[in-house]
Amino acid sequence: MYPGKFITFEGGEACGKSTQIRRFADALRAEGREVLLTREPGGTRLSELVRGLLKDEREDPPVDRAELLLFLAARAQLVKNVIRPALAKGVWVVSDRFCDSTFAYQGYGRGMPLDAIRLMNAFATEDLKPDLTFLLDVPPETARARRAGREAATATAADRIEAAGDAFHARLRTGFLEMAAAEPDRIRVVDASGDVDDVARKILNAFESIKQQPRSNP
Repeated sequence: MYPGKFITFEGGEACGKSTQIRRFADALRAEGREVLLTREPGGTRLSELVRGLLKDEREDPPVDRAELLLFLAARAQLVKNVIRPALAKGVWVVSDRFCDSTFAYQGYGRGMPLDAIRLMNAFATEDLKPDLTFLLDVPPETARARRAGREAATATAADRIEAAGDAFHARLRTGFLEMAAAEPDRIRVVDASGDVDDVARKILNAFESIKQQPRSNP
């Protein structure tokens, strides 16, 4: 039993996670809670180095199996050195992505076997699961337009995963929604196609239902 809570944000590319995570963390702090924001892959020096490897496609991009293992290695480091210690101190940890992204991207997206991913993820995390997950869902055409707008506004190109193609991103969305249907108590689907304020309200309303729930993670 941990005194802290572990809350994750999931979704496909351009779903608005970064903005909503910051607003959600601010709302938690306004209630007097100590909050730690982190991201995947990342959150530790080693994990940030892995993030660079995963996004770099210039010379030797990772093959699918290597991609999966790199994500899991970064997660193992983050869980051991950051997430579990924070939860044990009563800190509320809010993460931009966690295990559900691996099932969606490497499982549904890349076609890696879900059972194998499940076993490897359990090993990497020592069975740590989020208390609550917000799945920010947007229609494919909305996500596509947002990605194009972001690239134009920042004068940047899509990274290796963002540029994987429409069929890949459609499989991601299918995977996320299937996982949400299988775990409705943990994964709350939020329609993220509206404006920022509307989405933030939906997230805070969903959050109310878990405030008093005790952790059951080991």
